[in-house]
Amino acid sequence: MMTSAISVQHLYVSYHGNEAIKDISFTLAPGNLVGIIGPNGAGKSTLLKALLNLIPRDKGDVTFFDRTIAEIRKQIAYVPQRNDIDWTFPITVLDTVLLGTYPKLGLFKRPKKSDRDWSYHCLERVGMEAFSQRQIGELSGGQQQRVFLARALAQQSEIFFLDEPFVGVDLASEETIISILKHLKESGKTIIVVHHDLNKASSYFNQLILLNRELVGFGPVEDVFRPDILAKAYRGEFSFMKELGVSL
Repeated sequence: MMTSAISVQHLYVSYHGNEAIKDISFTLAPGNLVGIIGPNGAGKSTLLKALLNLIPRDKGDVTFFDRTIAEIRKQIAYVPQRNDIDWTFPITVLDTVLLGTYPKLGLFKRPKKSDRDWSYHCLERVGMEAFSQRQIGELSGGQQQRVFLARALAQQSEIFFLDEPFVGVDLASEETIISILKHLKESGKTIIVVHHDLNKASSYFNQLILLNRELVGFGPVEDVFRPDILAKAYRGEFSFMKELGVSL
């Protein structure tokens, strides 16, 4: 039997005594591009950060290829929300991407020319090589997001987590990002994306996690992206429910 890329069992997270997500369980096989969708305040980013152990869990088990995150962290890449990043930090685009090679360098080792060449190649993959010596704060939102995707690529990870990667980006950057993510999926990588635009969910992902604090739906897009299932999570909160054929 193939080992699951991610296994989540009965995950609970709360903030200041208020339950943010409760009893989340799912198992994900390798080679999937998964969107986490749900209304505002549904716990999408909370779930992602809890999986990565960036915030405390009340209870529940999370494993990656049957190992804990501490055992496999070097195989996991994370692209945070843009508003979680200090864009004034004095670092160039290339050096930002180079940081992605650090987890595999080992303690006290410095990157070599081969690591810089690999980082430049990752910049080329996202179309940002011409900006390699720019300070990251000088870039547009879409350019910044592409640079952080390049940093994730530089890690050569097996699992990728991206938190709202398409917010505030231009159409060309969005198309570049989703094209790379689909290529990663085809190469057997596992990608989890917090996503807010339902209009594109069915074309971007092959599996969906639908949340509203609890797990409302999980599985192939065609099984989850249905008006009756979506209505259970959104409860009429978004304007185009009628376009999806939902009667509320």
